[in-house]
Amino acid sequence: QVQLVESGGGLVQPGGSLRLSCAASGNIFTVKRMGWVRQAPGKERELVAASTTGSSTDYAESVKGRFTISRDDARNMVYLQMNSLKPEDTAVYYCNAQIKAWYADEYEYWGRGTQVTVSS
Repeated sequence: QVQLVESGGGLVQPGGSLRLSCAASGNIFTVKRMGWVRQAPGKERELVAASTTGSSTDYAESVKGRFTISRDDARNMVYLQMNSLKPEDTAVYYCNAQIKAWYADEYEYWGRGTQVTVSS
């Protein structure tokens, strides 16, 4: 089985920074894509940033220039550096990955989420 575990959420003041981490573990054969999706109260899930292996990264317009996604493929980890945080960035942030496990089809996996609250 494959698991995604996030860490790094918390409470931060507007203008502050946070770094989220996500570790993928299990019988991983290849990782096609890793990224972050967030969901604010009363709103639908929104793609924040994604990194596709061998391709470019994608960002939501609302976070461009403020957030940076990076990966450590040797450790199957993805990070989200969030700078200049705004109250509207408050949400549960989920790690999301497209992974092919050994002896299994490619599948989309999700972490349990980590809360990010931006408030003074």
